[in-house]
Amino acid sequence: MLKFLSIRDFVIVSSLELDFSSGFTALTGETGAGKSILIDALTLALGGRGDATVVRNGCERAEIAAEFDIAALSELGEWLREQELEGDEGVCLMRRVLDASGRSRGFINGRSATLQQMREAGDHLLDIHGQHAHQSLLRSDTQRVLLDGYAGALDEADKVAVLYRDWQSLRRSRISLSENAEAVAAERELLQFQRDELQGLNFSATDWVETQADHARLAHAASLLETAAFGIESLSESDTACLAQLNALVVRLRDGMAHDASLGDTLKMLESAQAELQEAVYALRHYQQRLDSDPQRLREQEQRIQNVMDAARKYRVTPERLDEALRDVESRLTALGGGADLAELARQELVAQQSYLAAAQRLSKARKQAADKLAREITTAMQTLAMQGGSFAVALQPLPEGNISGLENIEFQVAANPGVPTRSLAKVASGGELSRISLAIQVATSEIASVPTLIFDEVDSGIGGHVAEIVGQLLQRLGKRYQVLCVTHLPQVAACADQHWQVSKAVENGITLSHIQALDAGQRIDEIARMLGGAKITDTTRKHAAEMLGISA
Repeated sequence: MLKFLSIRDFVIVSSLELDFSSGFTALTGETGAGKSILIDALTLALGGRGDATVVRNGCERAEIAAEFDIAALSELGEWLREQELEGDEGVCLMRRVLDASGRSRGFINGRSATLQQMREAGDHLLDIHGQHAHQSLLRSDTQRVLLDGYAGALDEADKVAVLYRDWQSLRRSRISLSENAEAVAAERELLQFQRDELQGLNFSATDWVETQADHARLAHAASLLETAAFGIESLSESDTACLAQLNALVVRLRDGMAHDASLGDTLKMLESAQAELQEAVYALRHYQQRLDSDPQRLREQEQRIQNVMDAARKYRVTPERLDEALRDVESRLTALGGGADLAELARQELVAQQSYLAAAQRLSKARKQAADKLAREITTAMQTLAMQGGSFAVALQPLPEGNISGLENIEFQVAANPGVPTRSLAKVASGGELSRISLAIQVATSEIASVPTLIFDEVDSGIGGHVAEIVGQLLQRLGKRYQVLCVTHLPQVAACADQHWQVSKAVENGITLSHIQALDAGQRIDEIARMLGGAKITDTTRKHAAEMLGISA
């Protein structure tokens, strides 16, 4: 749950530090005092959109930091570890800085984080129910998500959507193949021929280099043999062979050593050259023996090279890229379904459809059970919200073939008066009725929320009197299970709170600033009295306020 909030230079807040408690906290104040600033700040701390306009006039930056106790949120703890954003055990610190230049930075547990990461973390931490939530409630997709969430079937709904897309993809492939069967068959036949031709070439870039080198050697075998023979003769077999003359010189130098030892260095160099030349003769003779001058092998290599060059010209690539050409052909064949035919695609489509229908039917069952329970709960709540005799229903309108959302459309329906049939919520509910039904739905669906903190921003607009007292009791009951914060203008709602904060604003040195303070028992009486009677607080309104607080105690 939310433990601490720090706000610096945000809109008309200079500096604010708040410690939060469990239960139901009411936030009140005069119109324009900035009651919603707290919620706006929390929204930014959890990755909401913001710009330079939220920086207090004349300041360099706005900064919001929120500390949450996440000891009971194991899923968030695991997510933080995966993202390498974990901090102290059981704590999550969210921080947002917005510069006057428009630059925005986010941090989770002191580590830089993207806004997307902050929003993902925020999804585990709190839910904010705005005062205009009833407007989105008229949309069919909102109603469906609310029901699936109430049913605990959001994951099942996502699975149904994935299976539907898989089914439709196969269906489109089967239809396309059916409509273009002749053209597809002709293309596949050509591709199969090209694949067989390229595979038959058995081309390898490494082998191609070796083939070219082998061909060059075979093509010049006669010349190479001549060169080797000339070398052997020059070095050791002719009358004037190098080795014979060198040997004679070495003998004479050895004799000369007896008279002048300084010839020793020259002798060593010539003896080394003598050994090197002898090795060269051995190498040339070995080369002669292994050099292949087979004309048949030369013709084979020439044919191999010709085949490769012909294929390269045919497929408009260099010889070195023939293996890429084969991969392209094989990839296109795979895209066409390889050797798949209409019957095989139809079989795959049927399997995908059956998987979708099985998952969609499980989702429908969960929706039906949840729809009946949600309808009963909201109908009961309507009786306490000045809609006696009214009823609420969740209609599951069948879709024979289904769609990405399942086998039915979801429609919230209402009958505001007894004895009349339910009709679409969008068509029959007045503004005031819609506001009350919206609150009942929000309270009902919040009771299955997975987040520990729920915030209601003036969701009690358009109601008063005894109905307002019922709303306060609903929020008080919700506060026993969750941490609840409600911005309200109704004294009946505020009187039901476990804690009461007051928002005020004042002009200091010509600058308007907003403040929030926690109220003690006496201050609560004065604030409730102000909400009841306006600017002038009388003993009567103060007494009435005390009675209201006594009833809620």
